[in-house]
Amino acid sequence: MPACKIPGMTTHPVLADAAAYAQAVEDAVKAAAAYYAAGDSALDDDSYDRLVRGIAAYEDAHPGEVLPESPTGKVAGGAAVGDVPHSVPMLSLDNVFSAEQFSAWAAGVERRIGRPVAQWSVEPKLDGLAVAARYEEGRLTRLITRGDGIAGEDVTHGIGQISGLPVTLAEPVSVEIRGEVLMTGVQFEQANAARTGHGGEPFSNPRSAAAGSLRAKDRPYQVEMTFFGYGLLPGPETSEETARRLSGEAHSELMAYAARLGAHTADATEVPGRAVATVEEVQARIEEIAALRAELPFGIDGIVVKADLAADQQDAGAGSRAPRWAIAYKLPAVEKITRLVAVEWNVGRTGIIAPRAELEPVVIDGSTVTYATLHNPNDITRRDLRIGDHVMVYKAGDVIPRVEAPVAHLRTGDEQPIVFPESCPQCGSAIDTSEQRWRCERGRNCHLLAALTYAVGRDQLDIEGMGATRIVQILGAGLVTDVADLFTLTREQLLALDRMGETSTDKLLAALEQARTRPLSRVLCALGVRGTGRSMSRRIARHFATMEAVRAADAEAMQQVEGIGTEKAPSIVAELAELSPVIDKLVAAGVNMTEPGATPPAPGGETPAAAEGPLTGKSVVVTGEMTGPLAGWGRNEMNELIVRAGGKDSSSVSKRTALLVAGNKAGSKRAKAEELGVEIATPEEFAALVADYLS
Repeated sequence: MPACKIPGMTTHPVLADAAAYAQAVEDAVKAAAAYYAAGDSALDDDSYDRLVRGIAAYEDAHPGEVLPESPTGKVAGGAAVGDVPHSVPMLSLDNVFSAEQFSAWAAGVERRIGRPVAQWSVEPKLDGLAVAARYEEGRLTRLITRGDGIAGEDVTHGIGQISGLPVTLAEPVSVEIRGEVLMTGVQFEQANAARTGHGGEPFSNPRSAAAGSLRAKDRPYQVEMTFFGYGLLPGPETSEETARRLSGEAHSELMAYAARLGAHTADATEVPGRAVATVEEVQARIEEIAALRAELPFGIDGIVVKADLAADQQDAGAGSRAPRWAIAYKLPAVEKITRLVAVEWNVGRTGIIAPRAELEPVVIDGSTVTYATLHNPNDITRRDLRIGDHVMVYKAGDVIPRVEAPVAHLRTGDEQPIVFPESCPQCGSAIDTSEQRWRCERGRNCHLLAALTYAVGRDQLDIEGMGATRIVQILGAGLVTDVADLFTLTREQLLALDRMGETSTDKLLAALEQARTRPLSRVLCALGVRGTGRSMSRRIARHFATMEAVRAADAEAMQQVEGIGTEKAPSIVAELAELSPVIDKLVAAGVNMTEPGATPPAPGGETPAAAEGPLTGKSVVVTGEMTGPLAGWGRNEMNELIVRAGGKDSSSVSKRTALLVAGNKAGSKRAKAEELGVEIATPEEFAALVADYLS
């Protein structure tokens, strides 16, 4: 059996004696109480899990010393309570933290039932608040939290705030749908804005936001949450016939039925549940879900594996705390609590002044995090962050760590306000504070080195030989003041620079000449218009076709470009107006200002129908290393090719994907495309398909 590549979390604190054990129990009980009361805790999930494993290890070695308040063997660690009885106990799940632990657990299930498990169900473990939604004749009548597993808290008052939990089902059946209530990243930001706007402390993480918001009554504001169903079973009002039918169906069939009834499930996401036959296939699916974790708009803290068939579940049975036919494979934590030590203020290539948090080092998702983004000054004020605060830090995959919010109840009174800069940290000039993101009044001229280094990069003008060291020399000699001046450099000026011989000078001049021919999308990207990047620059260039049309567009016309809304459009138009002198200089220097294959909008503002290409109307995803005629092509170049051929580039595979170009080491995206039946092409096959557009 191949080893799962997901890192395991098998260590736990060793409790030396009864006093250490008693303290650990006290700490765990307090953390669980805070977590289940408001979704907040002094311990993050990883630390809590480790602490409970340490408690369990001590109890195994000293069975006569087990304290009655110990969290082991209890639903919700014994912290949650409720007064509405569950029709069927709403149990927690036991955890495993490695491939070896999972394999041992699966073997135990098969020993218990006396045969191989016929089929396994694999689905994401959503990081939210577990609830039971009761329907009578298709209408939602009651919503109950998990509580202690026997009874939960009535939160029916929160029904109107939950997306994905229908008030009326597609069929008039009486059933109970169980699932998680959580907040997506966008919903979390909206919730914190509403909460702090009404004078409250910011939520420290999406789970605490969902838990607190669902329980809250009589608030002066409402926030939106999302429901994901993970179970369907008979309720108190279910007929005997329906109960028999539901009790005999496989878990995967029940979830498909829940979706048909109108409930939101993971099957509507990038990580749908899947039924597989073997333990090896389970572990492969675990890897696939873990690889997509960073791209999801909501939090997951593991993968749930269940015996899929009802007969296997019934024969495996359940304990007092958890079913014996289901397990949670916990992933390494992506959020931790640490301390905010200081705040640095850095200036970017467009003059934006960005705060960065310096943290007490903390290990998250296998790497040590010392710095994290703080978004902008307004965000610091809204979250009421202070130096010395305990803060929740979030990191997923390769995403830059970010500070979510302070853990306000851990404050000691020694925390200090964050001091905002009164002048630009880079050049000392005045700061424009009129927008959320502060900016040096000199704009791009403040940090010209960063602006030029970005402009000449491979995904922009791609000027080979014009690296940061060379730009420093050119700036030091006073030869350029903006990106357009690069195209006016003469052979004599370059030869006068240190370590610039005739050969390197001629190569650089040839690279500059080649850069004049780049498509408009590259030129727009090189200008560094705030609120745009490579993809947005391509869409703008494709829509308007010429720089003249781009510059003539007002905010209303700019909104016609896909992905540009009412807020972003005026900002882009203003940025282009600010860059007008630089654009004029680029035109005078003979830099190309058109997008190949694109047609400008008609005088009435309507975009003419584009010529049909081999990819017209198709969403295309590229993954892996390109070979054949496309060898050496980067992701940006491939995306440009897709757009030229009439298609739409995308970064993730979904049901809407028409084609996946899969090179060497394609990985999980190829597996997902195969699962969804998406057409897959090799780089060579794709090159033949778009041969007319390769130039």
